Amino acid sequence: MDNNEKKHVKIGATRFLMGSFVLLICFSVGVFAFLGSYMSRESERTIDDLGNMYMSSMGERISKHFETIINLRLSQAEAVVTVVSSEGGDMGQIYDELIYRTEVRDFASLALCAESGEMEILYGEGATLIDPDSFLKSLRKGERKVAVAADDSGEQIVLFGVNAHYPMSNGEESIAAVMGVPAQYINDELALEREDIEMYAHIIREDGTFVIRDKDIEYADYQGYVRALYADDTEAVDLYIEDLLKTLKEGRDYFAILEFGGGRLQVITVALPNSEWNLVIVLPFGVLNESVQSLNEERTIATLLACGAILLMLLLIFFQYYRISIRQINELNEARKTAEEATKAKSEFLSNMSHDIRTPMNAIVGFSALMQRDANNPDKVREYTRKIASSSQHLLGLINDVLDMSKIESGKTTLNISEISLAQLVEELMSMMQPQAKAKHQDFKIYVRDICNEEVLGDRLRINQILINIISNALKYTPENGKVEMTVMQLPQRAKNFGLFRFIISDNGIGMSKEYLETIFQPFSRETTKKTLGIQGTGLGMAITKNLVDLMGGTIEVKSELDKGSVFTLDLELRIREGEIDPEFWQKHGLTRLLVVDDEEDICKGIRYAMADTGVQIEYAPGGLPAVAMAQKAQDEGNGYNLMLIDWQMPDINGIETARRIRKIVPSDVPIMILSAYDLSEVEEEGIEAGIDGFMPKPFFLSNFRNLVDNLKTHHNTKEESEEQDDVLSGKRILAAEDIDLNVEILMELLKMAGAECEWAKDGREAVEKFEQSVPGYYDLILMDVQMPVMNGYDATKAIRQSGHSQAETVPIIAMTANAFSEDVKDALDAGMNAHVAKPIDMEQLKAAAREVFG
Repeated sequence: MDNNEKKHVKIGATRFLMGSFVLLICFSVGVFAFLGSYMSRESERTIDDLGNMYMSSMGERISKHFETIINLRLSQAEAVVTVVSSEGGDMGQIYDELIYRTEVRDFASLALCAESGEMEILYGEGATLIDPDSFLKSLRKGERKVAVAADDSGEQIVLFGVNAHYPMSNGEESIAAVMGVPAQYINDELALEREDIEMYAHIIREDGTFVIRDKDIEYADYQGYVRALYADDTEAVDLYIEDLLKTLKEGRDYFAILEFGGGRLQVITVALPNSEWNLVIVLPFGVLNESVQSLNEERTIATLLACGAILLMLLLIFFQYYRISIRQINELNEARKTAEEATKAKSEFLSNMSHDIRTPMNAIVGFSALMQRDANNPDKVREYTRKIASSSQHLLGLINDVLDMSKIESGKTTLNISEISLAQLVEELMSMMQPQAKAKHQDFKIYVRDICNEEVLGDRLRINQILINIISNALKYTPENGKVEMTVMQLPQRAKNFGLFRFIISDNGIGMSKEYLETIFQPFSRETTKKTLGIQGTGLGMAITKNLVDLMGGTIEVKSELDKGSVFTLDLELRIREGEIDPEFWQKHGLTRLLVVDDEEDICKGIRYAMADTGVQIEYAPGGLPAVAMAQKAQDEGNGYNLMLIDWQMPDINGIETARRIRKIVPSDVPIMILSAYDLSEVEEEGIEAGIDGFMPKPFFLSNFRNLVDNLKTHHNTKEESEEQDDVLSGKRILAAEDIDLNVEILMELLKMAGAECEWAKDGREAVEKFEQSVPGYYDLILMDVQMPVMNGYDATKAIRQSGHSQAETVPIIAMTANAFSEDVKDALDAGMNAHVAKPIDMEQLKAAAREVFG
């Protein structure tokens, strides 16, 4: 083959390769162009779908808001008519009352409408109805109706007509009262004028005329306004207007994506309730279109540049680009979904914890301050520490629940059933909530009725959480000097071994509207009024309360009226815990006749009911002076009372003075006790000087009264028994494995107070070494922390059990850890420990665990 032939072959091959390369490039460009166009269309379709979802949601929200506004105004108008009677009083008084109540409800005008359609203006300026026939037709039928009118200056007014019969000055009787508000009120409430976003809305009739229009719009109908706005697209606008009006006349909603003035618009209509009007919402795509177009242009340029590369690399890049794009879209969607769920969970978590932690923290901080003030008064310090311990336990329960992250993430909450004393539960509620009530000078009281079973089984933390939530809200939404009450009562049993308990929390606060009561238990639901603007809250409290009540199988109902207050009724069915009660307790303590002194007869009857089966004869006096007379008479007749239970606050003479006078009548061995719902520490010293033997908080619980009587008669024996129980750790040598110095310092002081000797091991390895090096019987007990460096508590326990020490299998080991859930207890027992005590250390729990392991 000569050079010319080779040259022609080379040229042909080159042309073939070049042609193939060009064809492949063109094919690739075509593929990329198709995919680019497809992605662009999909992007636009997605944007259209998102716009449709947004517009539909916005239309539904505005429609419901419109319905709420109209119904609220109509209800306010009806309230005026309902309150002002047309019977009795002269016409002037009736008109004055109508005008006053109309002004109070912020209506701009008031008129009476006769059967003939004649309007008599009582208040404000007159106005001309834009569509009078439909409005008057509805009023003649006695229906509620909304209409639009224009005053002399051309300003639009929304009229609300309700059925009303009042005498008119022309001698006729009205068929309706018509009250008006400026149309701008509707605009403001519905936020139709939006300057901050690219969206606007109008309210029109089915013929296109404006019902309520923007103050800057000069046209009487919507079609004129649109034609003027898009004068360059007359044909497209005419088709749009024709289609829109046809759809409205057929009673259907309208939706379309239009292209006017070089831009894209999304239009949707929604029929407004309680009217013959339609809401038109228009969303220009504007900058969004430019972003989409810019994105498409950048994609095209990138595609063309990529086509200049080698085909294999081009295909690989395309494949990689496609995979990355799809993966990124999926990741973004997942990230958005995860972020939304995390935000919601975080909001619920913060609201729940902020609400629930503050109440016991307030009690802890407050009583700690009181302890510093009354440090020289041991009785008060003991009372404060008891209340601090109670609040701390409640707070600790909340923290334990927070730490269980699996429950929070799954949205599941389990019940922790334990023994509950209703008397102690009520006393803790009173101590927690009373400071909040005192801060607002509110009267907060708790009453008890018909309680037969004070000891029950249930989730103490959750019941506390429910009641604290409701009571704190009642205190929060009740003005200063208001009144909040809780009544605890037991209803007839519905099932064997179960008691039905009802908790009624009532207040005379600001109350709630009927509309809000329908959504009160929904998450984030809050009623926003002028009176609630300064009150903080997220609207999660009632939703959490409802979920907990449902979890317990209970029911909760609420009744409320604006400016009159609210009543929450909670019913819970709890298993009755049967306790052994000595039937001869009262006779053994010499109590056969009891005098109850209280000016509230219901309280006296409640005490009589609670002690109905005790065999004690109960008599009561309605005040201090009658009580003194009854005590004197009984003493003169030789049939004196064995005990006096006297209320502190009474209208004639208080309980202290009553006790002082009775003490001069009865023998010194007859106990006199003070019963009060107030802080008894305020009168404790004066009461003791007056001869009072004991103080008892309201409400009256039989178990509290029994304990008080028992303490009076058997104080010495009780003290000895208590000392014997407290001696469980006395004289014991204890090895404590703990890696935190502060915890060790506290633990060693607590054990020293209990009479024990304590040695410290700074980690698990050192604890094993000290035990193995000890002589048999040297250590009586090992307290083992779980999370420690070098060797944790589980491994240290296993090492001790497997050692060759003679006490390896018998020395008691108690887990001492902040891991406080049921699975942690199981892990401790599986590792060879004998018991489990949760941090922070409660000495009573530690002593109970010690008694258990010592047998």
